[in-house]
Amino acid sequence: MAYTATVLPVMIASPGDVHEERQAARGVIHDWNYIHSLSTNSVLMPVGWETHSSPDLGGRAQELINDRVLADCDLLVGIFWTRLGSPTGKSASGTVEEIERHVDAGKPAMVYFSARPVAPEQFELDQYNMVRKFKIWCQDKGLTQDYDSSSDFREKFRHQLQITVLKNPYLQNILLSAASSESSRFVDALTATSPQGLGLTSEAKELLMEAAKDRKGQILVFNMMGGSWIQTNGQKLGLSDDPRTQAKWKHGIEQLIDGGYLEPRGLKGEVFAVTALGYDLSEQLHASMGGP
Repeated sequence: MAYTATVLPVMIASPGDVHEERQAARGVIHDWNYIHSLSTNSVLMPVGWETHSSPDLGGRAQELINDRVLADCDLLVGIFWTRLGSPTGKSASGTVEEIERHVDAGKPAMVYFSARPVAPEQFELDQYNMVRKFKIWCQDKGLTQDYDSSSDFREKFRHQLQITVLKNPYLQNILLSAASSESSRFVDALTATSPQGLGLTSEAKELLMEAAKDRKGQILVFNMMGGSWIQTNGQKLGLSDDPRTQAKWKHGIEQLIDGGYLEPRGLKGEVFAVTALGYDLSEQLHASMGGP
């Protein structure tokens, strides 16, 4: 099905020692599009100097990247480990210059620092000290998040990307400004489903409304060799052999937890209970659909 969407370019900025994380960031962005693009009428486009620039002898290399790639980006993801990069003449490195310019333009930046162990042959003390110094600058701006493996980065970025896109004032203003009378469901996804403006997928809404009708207000998750399913109010939801379908229902639970509408019970991640905020939102959703 074809549909109109607002494209938000996302700059992936990093030195050359975090290749796995750069690839993971692109994968997370593609997954976000799969889950959210239709419900929010927005698409995130991963951008990097290696894919969106071309050779040109007409000026300073970093300035060309800034003007031709960075300037059009609405969100920046910065990733660091042991290296900061090479000086540009204006900043400590190209990646640093990109982040500084992006932040100075009033745009949101998500900056991550790896805490993975470093092999001796990869370690350069001067570079590492520069990374630590830049991290202090970022922390003063309130921008940083640590991670200890590429999988840890992927999970943190996945969770935080969702919140940033749907709650950051700069991005929300772009998306709401792009909405028209023909795309009212897009406005609903950003504003109507949560006091905090955190949009919910259709799976999350269905889960919450069914769980609110459950006698105990609980959602049970069953993980088996052949897959998983969710049970609440006497119904089984998400029954499918398709991994993507299962992921969408799992994501629905994660959204409800992130928004404070569900809370985990127990230690195995198999039982969840509706919160007071969740019951309130369920009533709002039911009323919006024509319920009594």
